[in-house]
Amino acid sequence: MGVRGDLVPLPGAVRRQQQGEVFKGQRWLSTATKHREGLGGGDKTAGRDPARPCKPPVRIWHSAPSTVDLLDWNSLIDSRTKLSKLLLIPNMQTGQLEPLLSRFTEEEDLQMKRMLQRMDVLAKRATEKGVRLMVDAEQSYFQPAISRLTLEMQRRFNRDRAIIFNTYQCYLKEAYDNVTVDVELSRREGWHFGTKLVRGAYMEQERERAAQIGYEDPINPTYEKTNEMYHRCLDYILEEIKHSRKANVMVASHNEDTVKFTLRRMMELGIHPSEKKVYFGQLLGMCDQITFPLGQAGFPVYKYVPYGPVNEVLPYLSRRAQENRGFMQRANQERDLLWREVKRRVLTGSLFTQGLLCLHL
Repeated sequence: MGVRGDLVPLPGAVRRQQQGEVFKGQRWLSTATKHREGLGGGDKTAGRDPARPCKPPVRIWHSAPSTVDLLDWNSLIDSRTKLSKLLLIPNMQTGQLEPLLSRFTEEEDLQMKRMLQRMDVLAKRATEKGVRLMVDAEQSYFQPAISRLTLEMQRRFNRDRAIIFNTYQCYLKEAYDNVTVDVELSRREGWHFGTKLVRGAYMEQERERAAQIGYEDPINPTYEKTNEMYHRCLDYILEEIKHSRKANVMVASHNEDTVKFTLRRMMELGIHPSEKKVYFGQLLGMCDQITFPLGQAGFPVYKYVPYGPVNEVLPYLSRRAQENRGFMQRANQERDLLWREVKRRVLTGSLFTQGLLCLHL
């Protein structure tokens, strides 16, 4: 099953306290961008009602290393079509388009189709309930497929508001490029961009695999460079919120400097917390000294609750603690803050009258 997680808003009083897709040098351009870029064609399916039956996918190969991708979400979840016939990629040696899933068995093709259909059910349910669906990130060698499918869901379901959020890992050297390309695509196609920004969770695996296979390490060389990348990506999205009000970001961070940076830039750019364009999230049990003041100031703030088999959850939590440098120092700081609050309440005679916050902590 693996480790799962829910983003839980702070309840009651405390809550108020509360594309171009670049792939190995190949740029896949959506139907909506085709006319703007002057890439020929004149296809009339651009901007059509997504509820209408879609035509077979068309890909046009140009002398430049580009294709125009007319494959949409309806094609992917249509049970009458085989994915191996839909997903084509160019052979770099021959220049011909070949099936991406040519090695899939019939059963594997069905499994892929069922997975896509389940994603569609979840996205529709999230839309009906008015909640956000955030797709987590994995290792860089899996992520292009995850991002691609998430992008297709965003095109379909983020027309009126940000329902589907993609996750960008800022310890990757290419994080800023990935964010800017997807934001630009959302501008051109007119949908709401939604993202969760994290630092990243697979540094050791990424570097070990890069060394074994012999490609460039995809991870930023230092923790400081990762912080710079995080703030650069975040600032770009905040600027987009200021100019279009069609971007949304979950600042998933336990780093106090990052939270302070976000608050300062929101103030400078005139982004009010009541607009609910910027959200904050921390793991349950970590950094309550950040979470609760944000909630008290009126910012949308959530606690991430991981759950699953004990033998998988405990290693997951231990990795989160390892990733967050200075975690024990912050834990000591949080303990000192709680002790100071207890003493203050004892001295003012309000130990039990203000017990609500203690219960939530």
